Amino acid sequence: MRTVDLRDARSNFSKLVRDIQHGAETEIVITRAGKPVARILPAENRKRVSRRLGLMQGKFPPLTLEDLNALDPVVASLFGVASEQG
Repeated sequence: MRTVDLRDARSNFSKLVRDIQHGAETEIVITRAGKPVARILPAENRKRVSRRLGLMQGKFPPLTLEDLNALDPVVASLFGVASEQG
């Protein structure tokens, strides 16, 4: 763990980040008037989570366009709107 005064951290910020990024330092503490005020730590390497499309495929019965259009009056009534079809 390295300790750096705030003034030095401002002038050498790029170098501090580079040291963390390349593993030369694991943690850098920034101080103001000798008291710790911040830390620079390496970012966690997160593994990308793949998102699967079609996760709910097969969980619902198939719905044709005619079936969907037949639901228009039902949906309209749920919203308190008069349906044009019904």
